[in-house]
Amino acid sequence: MRRRLVLALGLPVLVGGCSVFPDRPAVPVRRFQLAPRRPEARVAPAGAPVLLLRRVRGVPGLQELGLRRARRDGSFDIAPYDEWLAPPGDLAEAALRGWLAASGLFSAVVAPGSRAEASLVLEGQLTVLEAVPFAREARAGLSVLLLREEGAGTRVLGSLEVSGAAPMAADAEAPAEAAAMNAALGAAFSELEAALGARVGVGRRR
Repeated sequence: MRRRLVLALGLPVLVGGCSVFPDRPAVPVRRFQLAPRRPEARVAPAGAPVLLLRRVRGVPGLQELGLRRARRDGSFDIAPYDEWLAPPGDLAEAALRGWLAASGLFSAVVAPGSRAEASLVLEGQLTVLEAVPFAREARAGLSVLLLREEGAGTRVLGSLEVSGAAPMAADAEAPAEAAAMNAALGAAFSELEAALGARVGVGRRR
């Protein structure tokens, strides 16, 4: 009865979440991967430690899928139809695990639940991931805590803040913005790798 009344009044009906307005075509959602890779893989020396990388979470504001664009006034725009394939913290975690596994610093980089005995633990947060059109760049940043497992206890080896940037045109569209953010995150990973190498004590070989 209610449906017949709505039709009689000429009101729009939503079916499966889609509007019946004929002059309003659906806007396709574009999804992008966040997966910077180390340019080359190195082999870890004998005796290199095993690293446990715990979950990398995004800070508030970096838990949404939409690409983030910074404004001059400090506010942000979240793109409604341009998204990451998954929450950016999850994508950054997978990318960081692969990056550090190829760094030559660790004999293995494992995830929580692994049976491997890890002497080092890395906890992190994705703190920055944004396109900054007015600055003609993209920016990325991470905050991490490096721990050493010692018997029944854990010792903090250091707290690190790393960042990276990559050039980007002021009028860049979403694909170019996503590519620049990938490059910026890769630069942050490179800075983190250098800092970890200094603390772990594994020689960096070119």
